[in-house]
Amino acid sequence: MRRSVLLNTIVFNIAAITTAMTSTPNEISNLSPISNVVIAIAMEAEASPFINHLSLEKDATFFPANSPFQAFRGKYETCEVTVITNGKDDVYGTGVDNVGTVPAALATYLALAKLDGQADLLINAGTCGGFKSNGAGIGDVFLTTGIANHDRRIPIPGFDSYGIGKIESTDVRQLADDLDMKTGVCTTGNSLDMHDVDELNMKKNDASVKDMEAAAIAWSCQLHKTPFLGVKVVTDIVDGDKPTQEEFMSNLHAASQSLQVSLPKVLAHVCGRKHDEL
Repeated sequence: MRRSVLLNTIVFNIAAITTAMTSTPNEISNLSPISNVVIAIAMEAEASPFINHLSLEKDATFFPANSPFQAFRGKYETCEVTVITNGKDDVYGTGVDNVGTVPAALATYLALAKLDGQADLLINAGTCGGFKSNGAGIGDVFLTTGIANHDRRIPIPGFDSYGIGKIESTDVRQLADDLDMKTGVCTTGNSLDMHDVDELNMKKNDASVKDMEAAAIAWSCQLHKTPFLGVKVVTDIVDGDKPTQEEFMSNLHAASQSLQVSLPKVLAHVCGRKHDEL
């Protein structure tokens, strides 16, 4: 009996060692408690209350010197936390926030490359439009179940699916139940307003919320095999009767403050847990 137990122990240990040797750093981290979290937030106004709330320090050496991106780092409970933002536009001379898919994808890719497999989870936090037809209201907090694009229209077999680019988030069902948050698909495009064709594609994506970055961030996460989820606060109703830009600006400050409340709750839940315990 003892010999059998010993043999089983040896086999188990060999299997564990073999798995560790053949797994990527992120695959190994997915088996371990979450201890390193990256939070990608596009706009400074969305990020600042949360950065101040956690007393994170700016890390001027995190990104290449010629990039506009910003990083703020520190600890929250048992987790190392890195908040990245897209910075301000200097290329076109406007000085506004770098929004949209291009800066979001590049900032995320560079951040995860810098951490070199240490990131256990990436959270894309920010404001969004919501669809009342799928249960969204102003101020609601949504956790993403997946992402898709609605403005990459490529009507060629194969490229059509590529254009939509559906990617699933890490499982957020228990997290949503525990924190009483809503869940749904986030659809991404590079325009704040909504074209008729975009509206049709959003419905095909079964979107609950709409933003300008999530799909690009998820794509970069896939390249690094880093699990991700979105935490989105609704600022405007996409299928409502008010102009999107007016409703967005009216509710941006309140939504940014809501992130300060919601994000620590999400962090407190995920830190120290394994992905299958979320």
